[in-house]
Amino acid sequence: MNFRELITFRPDLAFIAHWVSPASQVLDLGCGDGVMLDYLQTDKQCLGYGVEIDDNKIPVCINRGVSVIQQDLETGLAMFADDAFDTVLCLSALQMMKNVEGVLRDIARVGREAIVSFPNFAYWPHRFALLRGRMPVSKSLPYEWFDTPNLRCATIKDFEELANRVGLEVLECVALQDGKPVSFLPNWRGSLAVFRFRKR
Repeated sequence: MNFRELITFRPDLAFIAHWVSPASQVLDLGCGDGVMLDYLQTDKQCLGYGVEIDDNKIPVCINRGVSVIQQDLETGLAMFADDAFDTVLCLSALQMMKNVEGVLRDIARVGREAIVSFPNFAYWPHRFALLRGRMPVSKSLPYEWFDTPNLRCATIKDFEELANRVGLEVLECVALQDGKPVSFLPNWRGSLAVFRFRKR
């Protein structure tokens, strides 16, 4: 997959990809269908692994040429040594974790840097949905309350506080809307929160 295909298919991933250095070692947690690693391997000559639990997505990753390990992230990353990767990605998967703090600590342990993204629950349409007495449903939160895989709802400010408590140094924080950075009122106008961090 080339950059033009990625920006058309997943503009959020195209933005995040610019933070990953060429020829780096990458671990993609909750890699889904392997689109991001496919791009990083093809266009940026990165090496690495995906970790995914969904039975249906494993063959898709393999067909893309992505090395994938089937595992539940909640069980930890003990198979990987400290600082084994230049960059660890956890994109739109953190909100599905029961033990967010534990997963973040593991991410910071195995990666020199990490990038996480999650739906920003403070995005203005989400706030208005709650004011109308309904749980939000949007492009970044596409599920109904009764069938959502999301266990955690967080805002940009919430993650900043958690990162500080877990001992992470936030290098960059960006709110995205349709894959484009939002600078004015990001916690209100950005549907996706993206953080780049490392352990202190």
